[in-house]
Amino acid sequence: MSTTDAPKKPRETDDVPVPATLRKSLKNRHIQLIALGGAIGTGLFYGSSESIALAGPSILLAYLIGGFAIFMIVRALSEMSVEDPKAGAFSYYATRYWSKRAGFISGWNYWFNYILVSMVELAVVGSFVNYWFPAIPTWVSAAAFLVLITAANLLGVSKFGEFEFWFAIIKIVAVIAMIIGGLAVIIFALPTASGIKASFANWFTVGGGFFPNGLMGHTDNGWTGLLMALVVVMFSFGGTELIGITAGETEDPKITIPRATNDIIWRILVFYIGALGVIMAVVPWNTIDGKSSPFVQIFDSVGIHAAAGILNFVCLTAVMSVYNSGLYANSRMLYSLAKQGNAPAYLGKLNSKGVPVAGVLTSAVITAIAVVVVFVWPEFAFNYLMSIATIAGIINWTMIMFTEMKFRKVVEAGGAPEDSDLAGKSGQEALDAIHFKLPFAKVTPWVVLVFLALVVVLMCFSVSYRIAVIAGVIWLAILFVAYQITQAKK
Repeated sequence: MSTTDAPKKPRETDDVPVPATLRKSLKNRHIQLIALGGAIGTGLFYGSSESIALAGPSILLAYLIGGFAIFMIVRALSEMSVEDPKAGAFSYYATRYWSKRAGFISGWNYWFNYILVSMVELAVVGSFVNYWFPAIPTWVSAAAFLVLITAANLLGVSKFGEFEFWFAIIKIVAVIAMIIGGLAVIIFALPTASGIKASFANWFTVGGGFFPNGLMGHTDNGWTGLLMALVVVMFSFGGTELIGITAGETEDPKITIPRATNDIIWRILVFYIGALGVIMAVVPWNTIDGKSSPFVQIFDSVGIHAAAGILNFVCLTAVMSVYNSGLYANSRMLYSLAKQGNAPAYLGKLNSKGVPVAGVLTSAVITAIAVVVVFVWPEFAFNYLMSIATIAGIINWTMIMFTEMKFRKVVEAGGAPEDSDLAGKSGQEALDAIHFKLPFAKVTPWVVLVFLALVVVLMCFSVSYRIAVIAGVIWLAILFVAYQITQAKK
C-alpha cells in the first residue's frame, strides 16, 4: 500500500457513516483505568521473565525506549480521537483520511491482532489457576474465563467500564504493594531464598552486571541482549492504543482522552520500570526462571507464600482484564467496519443497551479456537501466538502513524470534521487549532516508523519471531486480496 494512496479531495464525513447510537457512558475514571488496564497484563506479569532473561537489568532501558515510542503512537492516535471521536478509531480514521482500502486493512488487522492477544491471555490463564489447583487442565480454565468475560461484555458499555475499572484498581494496588514490599525487603535487609542480599546494587554486580548480554549477542539458545529484548517489550505495550477505541463512547473526549494519554508516561515508569527494578533488586535476575510470574517469585523468595498466592490472583485478574478489553475493542472494531461497508452488515447491529452483540459473539467464537490450541499445542500457544500478535500490533501502529500524517494533510486542506473546532479553518490556522497536538509532528512519525522497522528486523533474528514476520507479510497479502474481492462484488 502506498502512502500516496490518499484521495485528492478531503472525504466527507458521510462517506464513513457511524450513527451516534453507541452509548456515551464511559466516564473519566473509566477511561483512565481502561488505558492502564490494557497495558498491564500478561506482558508485564508473565512475559517479563523472557525479557529479563534476554537483557538482564538493562531491560529497564528497553522498557524506557519502547515506552517512549508507544507514547508517541498513542499521542498520534489521540490527536485524531479528540477532534473526531468515533468507534473503531483506527479503521475509521484510515478510511476517512487515507483510503477505504487502508481502513479495511487497518480494521481487520486490529481485530486479528486482538484475537491473537486473547489467545495469548487464555494460553497462560491456566498457569495462574494451576498455582492453587494443579489438577485442573489448562483448557478448562481457558474455556471458563472465555464464557465469563463474554457474558460481561454483553451487559452494556457502562458495565464493561465498571468491570475494567475494578480489574485495573486491583492491578494498581497490587503492583504498588509489591514495590513497597520489595523496598521493605531491601531497606530492612530481609533474608532471601537466593542468599544474596537484596539491593539495587545487584543490577550491576549479579550475573554479569547491567548489560550481561550487551546490546546484542549470540548464545547456544539464540540471540540475546538489549536490542532483542525490545521485541518482547513491544508486545507488553500492546493495548495502550485502546484509548482511541473508547473515544466513541466517552462522555467528554476532549478532556478525558488527553489526560489518559499523558498519564501513560508515569504508568510506564511506575508499573514497568519501577516494578521490574525492584524485582531484580530482590530476586537476582539470572534466577528468574519463567516457571511462575516474577511478581510471584519475589514473595516466594522471602518465604511469604500467602502474599505470593494473593499476587497470583492479581496476575489472574490482569489476564481477565486484558481479554475483557480485547473483546470490547474487537466488537467495536467489527461494528465500525460494518458501518463502513467493510464487514457483513449484521455486525453493525446494536441491542437495546447499545452493545454490538453480533461483534461480541463473533469475536468470542473465533477466540474459542484458543481453547483447542492451548489443549493441543501448549508451547505454541504462548511462544508463537505472542510473536504473531507482535507483528500484527506493529502493522497497526505503523498505520496509525501514517494515518496521523494523512489526517494533518486533510485538516490543512480544510477537510476537518464539521462538528470539530477545526471546521471552517485551513492551512496553518487549522493545524494550530488542533486541540491535542502530537509533539514535533513533522518529525515524530518518521522517528517512530524507523523504530518499528528496527523491531521488525530484530524479529528476524529469532526463530519464533522470524515465523511471525513471514506470517505478517502473508497476512497483509491476504488482506489486500480480500479487499479487492469484497470491492469486486459491489
